[in-house]
Amino acid sequence: MIPQINRILYATDLSKNSSYAFLYAIDMAKKHNAEIVILHAIEPIPSYAETYVAMSGDFRKKRHEEFVEKIKSNLQAFCQKAEGHVGSSCANLVSKILVPVGYPPNEILNAAEDEKCDLIVMGSHGKGFLAHTFLGSVSSAVLNRTRKPVFIIPLPSEVDIAWDEV
Repeated sequence: MIPQINRILYATDLSKNSSYAFLYAIDMAKKHNAEIVILHAIEPIPSYAETYVAMSGDFRKKRHEEFVEKIKSNLQAFCQKAEGHVGSSCANLVSKILVPVGYPPNEILNAAEDEKCDLIVMGSHGKGFLAHTFLGSVSSAVLNRTRKPVFIIPLPSEVDIAWDEV
């Protein structure tokens, strides 16, 4: 028997492909009457670089809060644009937005467990210096280390979808 899907972890690197993958997360959430947890992991500044940046704890916290608010406003804007593709507003499907600082595959796997998500949705290729030829380094690491279903969504060709409309 296939387990019921109640919570979907949507992991994003804020790239064009991850936005396309969000349409799949929305569709699955609607079909299964599930909620979506959004996660964007911020890679930590290496310790050797922190001495050059010299940010205080208050400054870091303020920047983190600003970043979370920016993601929330981008989500609202995306949901309004996506209404033509998905039929109705998607903002009410999102139960939580997480923006942890850490190595993205670890943060994705931790959030999937901590938030009791039933599956993970993410794009196959985003931005990053260590992207693999077929799968991105993050999606590949998540796929190889989790016991949960993972939906990895490739970016379609321009022939398949006029993605710039969304």
